[in-house]
Amino acid sequence: MRFLNSTGGGHVKEFQGKNRILVEDESGFDFPILINECVVITEKDSGLRNNQPQQPEQTERKDKPTAPKKATLNSTKETPEGERLSAFLAFLPVDANPMVTGAYEAWLVNDSNYFLCFTYLSRQNNSWTSRYQGQIEPNTKVFMEEFGKDVLNDLEHVCIQLIAFKKDKPFGLKNALSVELRIDTVKFYKLHCFVENDFFDEDALIFPVVQHDIPERQLLVTTTELQEAMLQKKNDFRRKPQPVKKQTKKENPTLEIDLHINQLLDTTDNMSAGEILNYQMNKFHEILKQHAGKKGQKIVFIHGKGEGVLRTAIEKELKTRYKSCMFQDASFQEYGFGATMVKIR
Repeated sequence: MRFLNSTGGGHVKEFQGKNRILVEDESGFDFPILINECVVITEKDSGLRNNQPQQPEQTERKDKPTAPKKATLNSTKETPEGERLSAFLAFLPVDANPMVTGAYEAWLVNDSNYFLCFTYLSRQNNSWTSRYQGQIEPNTKVFMEEFGKDVLNDLEHVCIQLIAFKKDKPFGLKNALSVELRIDTVKFYKLHCFVENDFFDEDALIFPVVQHDIPERQLLVTTTELQEAMLQKKNDFRRKPQPVKKQTKKENPTLEIDLHINQLLDTTDNMSAGEILNYQMNKFHEILKQHAGKKGQKIVFIHGKGEGVLRTAIEKELKTRYKSCMFQDASFQEYGFGATMVKIR
């Protein structure tokens, strides 16, 4: 085992959880290190004895076994179906219960006979950010990043760009691909969305990028295009013959008149109870006089519950002076027992 980000290496002594190992160097010292910060090498090529670490050809995540897909994934043997490009974006929870840790891994799966130069990007506002780029061998998968729930919003729009080729042999030319995907980030909070698959021992979220040379396409409409389409539809509709519709007269909205004296006057100093009641009743008569000719008009007089003096006076006037008007208690849900609704007829 050789360290990627520092000089040295050693032998794996102990696995500490899923992402960390304990490495013993030649001097017998133990070093805890993240799995993705080291690479497995043979003793022959390690160069540890002469302190000459070598650069690996491809830095892949080694914390998961590269299990074959139908005996082809991670195999150097070409297959007939592998002559057509197939690649997938995969997300795996770091722990068995991602609801607690909220940590996930992003992988790219190459299920074809081609090498792929790729870039993994995410969109924020109207600009793109490169999250990982590299080269992946035929029929292999490569770890790209580990992230938490705090960056899920950044992954709603991602893009995978691919260039396919073969080394030291003739091959059929493939077009360069740039595939935009919209990720439903709500699925990361639902364990049942992580399902059994052909590429990993663990359940995963799998998003096709290209399958059998056919890139995944989603409807991507810009705001400008959407506005133009809506405007065109509106103009086309206006040119069509349309039936004449008579506009129905809308019923007058219900009026609310609050007869509480503090809503009618700024002060009631030096006013007796009788004078206050007379002022309130004058306001009541004024409103009914203003709307006498508006048939169907509804007026809610808010008089409050109190001792019922104002309510009794209003009902007496409605029964004797305004017999043509209908009246009833207003909505109990809105006014309780403190309002009367009058309808002009």
